[in-house]
Amino acid sequence: MPLLQRLRQLLRRPLSASTVGVRRQSPSAPKRGDTVHEDALRAVLVDDPNNEEAFQALAEVVRRRAAEWPGPDDPLAASPDDQTAEEVRAQAADLAVWSLAEELAGHPRGWYPLLELGRLSLADDPEGAVRRLTTAAERDPGGRALAEGLAILRDAGMHVEALGLGVGHWRVRDHTPEVGRHLVLAAIDADRVLEARHHLDALATHPDKQAVARLRPDLERAITEAEAARGGAPA
Repeated sequence: MPLLQRLRQLLRRPLSASTVGVRRQSPSAPKRGDTVHEDALRAVLVDDPNNEEAFQALAEVVRRRAAEWPGPDDPLAASPDDQTAEEVRAQAADLAVWSLAEELAGHPRGWYPLLELGRLSLADDPEGAVRRLTTAAERDPGGRALAEGLAILRDAGMHVEALGLGVGHWRVRDHTPEVGRHLVLAAIDADRVLEARHHLDALATHPDKQAVARLRPDLERAITEAEAARGGAPA
């Protein structure tokens, strides 16, 4: 079964807000020695679903567990014959993290889990990934989710999509300057040097002048190099 189809099956499962972040023990799964640690991490994430350190620690727990124990009662555990054991374990780990992120994304303030869902679905469902990154950005008034969403799209080579997400949601005075930095670089990567200059000018209006001053030299250099590569003609 293709990964995207499995992920869609996970998405269609009903989700109750009352069970967000609660560990669900399979009756047939072996008892683990790390359940106290897992429950502690889940308790942290129930209070703050955007705690990156706790999420990554819990993701490592569920990845390791999924790779070791696929679970015979898991309807998504079946895999094609042409997959290697390593591929099956890696896919099981990704599905486990997907399930975890999906649970925590049910929290009305949860934007970090949506970033993880976007990252995991990017290759198979880019449009769905952008929607999840957009929702994450809308849930975070400080702009960190938007900055990280732009970074995810830029890393995937989706520079135009990054520009669309950033331009539609960037509030210069409210958001971290990192949003502006990613927008300038995304515009350069999309061969829109004039637009990059426009975003840099907008970033100059950010109230944190010191942060902007630290970012500006590298961004100015990147724009100048892009202009030189185009023969001095901005576009």
